[in-house]
Amino acid sequence: MDYLKLGRTGLDVSPIAIGAMSYGEPDRGHPVWSKDEDEARPLIRHALEAGINLFDTANLYSNGSSEEILGRALRDFADRDAVVIATKLRHPMRLGPNGRGLSRKAVMTEVEHSLRRLGTDYIDLYQIHRNDHATPWEETLEALDDLVRAGKVRYLGASSMHAWEFAKALHLQREHGWARFVSMQDHYNLLAREEEREMIPLCLDEGVGAIVWSPLARGRLARAWDEARSTARSETDGAYADLLYPPTQQESDRAVVEAVGRVAAARGVSRAQVALAWLRHQPVVTAPLVGAGTTQQIDDAVASLSIELTDDELRALEAPYTPRYDWQGVSDEAELEAIRRRVPGMALSS
Repeated sequence: MDYLKLGRTGLDVSPIAIGAMSYGEPDRGHPVWSKDEDEARPLIRHALEAGINLFDTANLYSNGSSEEILGRALRDFADRDAVVIATKLRHPMRLGPNGRGLSRKAVMTEVEHSLRRLGTDYIDLYQIHRNDHATPWEETLEALDDLVRAGKVRYLGASSMHAWEFAKALHLQREHGWARFVSMQDHYNLLAREEEREMIPLCLDEGVGAIVWSPLARGRLARAWDEARSTARSETDGAYADLLYPPTQQESDRAVVEAVGRVAAARGVSRAQVALAWLRHQPVVTAPLVGAGTTQQIDDAVASLSIELTDDELRALEAPYTPRYDWQGVSDEAELEAIRRRVPGMALSS
């Protein structure tokens, strides 16, 4: 495994990351598709044995159960100082006031809960899951800086938002001398390339590394179009799946999926390997988040690192894409509902 620097930091991370949203006790979150501890531990161990050292979770995932499972597995199977633990905060964790968001109170509270669940005294990469429009940027960013200065957090990261919002945050951090966001976790794959308009150029200019969520488009890029195009995860996403991959774009999406299939067949490799190899050719991408439910999926992801796509293959994969609605930065249900009402063909309910 050849490791990469995350953005402009000195932090070495594997070019494949494990997304631990797939791991969590079913009765605490996602009974249809989440892996309980007995199922998750062998997968985490297999990833470590393959050389993967970057593991991403969030306080929200299975109501904290994902952090607990990941923390115990890494304690038992890994050298804590060799692995990079990333987690997130912002979404609701409790009913009532101050149970969500990025206020100073929420930041200081949630980091302690995550540290406890992970069983560690520091978090390598602490990320805001989305922007919190109810809290001033200055309050959030100063609180995050205090966590870095206190040694509870090593680096800071952000996730999907509008590029202008991220630019404002980076500007404020530079202006005040606060610890800066070193990574952006965004939605990027062959069926979702809208981040190429603004966010990716911004990250390249600022030296921010991208950690990509949904690199296989909820499994759409891993199988033939005429086969089942959904996974257990996407089946439960409801209208959110239509937001990510609008029904109005199916013709374009099908053409992309078929192009992936042709390249994979010509090379004698899996579709997933081709889709992940395409991401590796994008200079902003540090690592895709692989929500592996089997050891084969981990092996596929690692195998993708040895694939060098030709210019002709890259053109064939990219040519069928058509632009679509840029929804990045959407952070709550009210905004999602407003978008669903504006976008033709998008489901209005889950």
